[in-house]
Amino acid sequence: MSAPCEPRATVPASAPPPPPPPSAPTAPAARRPALDWRIRFVGLSLIWGFSFLLIKVGTEGYAPFQVTFGRLLAGTAVLVAAMAMRRDRLPRSARTWGHLTVAAFLLNALPFSLFSYAELTIPSTLAGICNATSPLWGMALSVVALSEDRPTRRRVAGLGVGFLGVLTVLGAWQGFSGLDLPGTGMALLASFCYPVGWIYVRRTLAGTGSSTLALTGSQLFLGTLQLAVVTPMFTSAPTSFPLLPTLSVLALGTLGTGLALLLQYGLVQEVGPTTAQMVTYFIPVIATAAGVALLGEQLSWNTPVGAAIVLVGAALTQSRARPAAAPEPAGARVAAGPNPAGTPAATAPEPTRALAVAAPEPAADRAAPPGADAAGLSRS
Repeated sequence: MSAPCEPRATVPASAPPPPPPPSAPTAPAARRPALDWRIRFVGLSLIWGFSFLLIKVGTEGYAPFQVTFGRLLAGTAVLVAAMAMRRDRLPRSARTWGHLTVAAFLLNALPFSLFSYAELTIPSTLAGICNATSPLWGMALSVVALSEDRPTRRRVAGLGVGFLGVLTVLGAWQGFSGLDLPGTGMALLASFCYPVGWIYVRRTLAGTGSSTLALTGSQLFLGTLQLAVVTPMFTSAPTSFPLLPTLSVLALGTLGTGLALLLQYGLVQEVGPTTAQMVTYFIPVIATAAGVALLGEQLSWNTPVGAAIVLVGAALTQSRARPAAAPEPAGARVAAGPNPAGTPAATAPEPTRALAVAAPEPAADRAAPPGADAAGLSRS
């Protein structure tokens, strides 16, 4: 039943319509993206899924620190170009730069380097599956570090299911025979770095006033500086530049770190963080398929079965209880309306959470996307 209308004064038919009130200007129409969001979603999944293969190929010609430095340098160049086109300003606060330095270490320099070292001894398929454990680590940490994020039975069950999947992937019943424990441990530690970094960003970089792009570009720049200092200490300058490893490192940086972050931000703004973070569950599938098909890596039955269990557990840890619907005043829906990005205002991404996404490796390359919580997206 429609609500009764209030009585209105009679207006002569010949009278011109009243002008709109000055307090309600018409918002400009949002520019429609050139590509449908589904196409960009698939593209992002492929880019991050192939990142582990690119790391593997890159380490065949360069030291792990050199691979990480090259990818951060190329990724920073892409974001700096995007910032210049949008005329975004760099953060001005020294405190913000200090927090960004820590975020760059936790979300970029450290996990990227760990994945590169891990893939010297483990297949790219295993690295991609280890990356999928980020939501599990994030859920466990959020219980301790984020007082507002209390676990539900479903999320706790997801944590148990997820780690059961990890044990399945590693072949625990066989005593981990044939498994390179140091390499696997580094891959798992890399995926653990992401939720630690996300929680740090969430606690320290809220309300800086800078755009997500400016914060992320600054973070990658600081990560590049960190690797520029560390790399000469542990490696010597390359004497040659083999073609495939060089192209892999460039693709890893420009596509897997730079372009992927821009795609991710666009998806979060258009379809919201919940849909955008679903890309996480496609990454290990694509990483496994790429490693087997293009690198000839061996795949035993427990690897895909364990990976599927890990993804089920990760999905359960991301579930949220639906809040009770509050009564909505008449006309409130029309008054609020959608935000310029086309998503409900309640789901608009938070700039600082988007920053974490810069770390992304798809956990190898990922930081959390805009709007994702500390236990959300991962990347490579």
